[in-house]
Amino acid sequence: MTDLVARTPIDRRLADLLGPVIEGMGFRLVRLRLQGGRSPTLQVMAERAADGRMEVEDCARLSRALSAHLDVEDPIEGAYTLEVSSPGIDRPLTRPEDFERWAGWEVKLELAEAVDGRRRFRGILQGIEDGEVLVEIAEGVVGLAFDMLADARLVLSDALIAESLKGRPDDFDPGRFDEIDEADIDEADDDGSGEGSGDRDEDDERGGGRLAGALRKDH
Repeated sequence: MTDLVARTPIDRRLADLLGPVIEGMGFRLVRLRLQGGRSPTLQVMAERAADGRMEVEDCARLSRALSAHLDVEDPIEGAYTLEVSSPGIDRPLTRPEDFERWAGWEVKLELAEAVDGRRRFRGILQGIEDGEVLVEIAEGVVGLAFDMLADARLVLSDALIAESLKGRPDDFDPGRFDEIDEADIDEADDDGSGEGSGDRDEDDERGGGRLAGALRKDH
C-alpha cells in the first residue's frame, strides 16, 4: 500500500530529500507537489507531529530550513517558488491512517481510473479496511482500493471548522488561516536564503484557508 504524499517520481525524490529535515524539526509531511512550467512552485504541506497544527510561525520556520537545504542540494533546475503551508481545514488525506483518523466526516475522493464509469465519490468516510477506503454514499457503503486513489480530502463544513478550533484560545482568530506574517517571511530574507515574498494560498471554491509562506529563488 502506497500513499498520496508524493505522486510523481520527482515529487517522491523531493519528499525523500526534504522528509528528514521536516521530521527533524518535529513536523509531519502531509503532501508535496512540484507544479508549473518554466517557473514551477514547490508546494510543501506540513503539520506539527505532536498535535497536527501548523501556525504561521511554524510555516516561516520550516520554510527557512527547507530553503537552506534546497540551496545546498539544488534539486530543481531554474527559478522556482517554495511554498510551505498547513493542510488547511479541508485537509487532504494522504496516508492510510488519515482515513481512520477522519472516519465519520464527509470526504471527496477521486480515483486515478474510473470504476463502473465513475471517478469521483462524495460521502461519509467509514475508515479503511484490507486496503480499501470505505465511504458511505447514497447507494450504500462502497470500498475503493487505496492504491487507486488520485486525491482525497475532507469537505468543508461548519462542524469541521468547529472541530478544527477545539483547544484553541478563546481569542483565537480563525482569519489567521488566511494570513501571512510578512515579518516572518522577511526574516528569512535576512538569513540570506533568497528573495522572499508573502503570498496567500487562496481557494475560494473550498474556502478552507491555508497558513502559507513562499520564498522565491533563482538558480
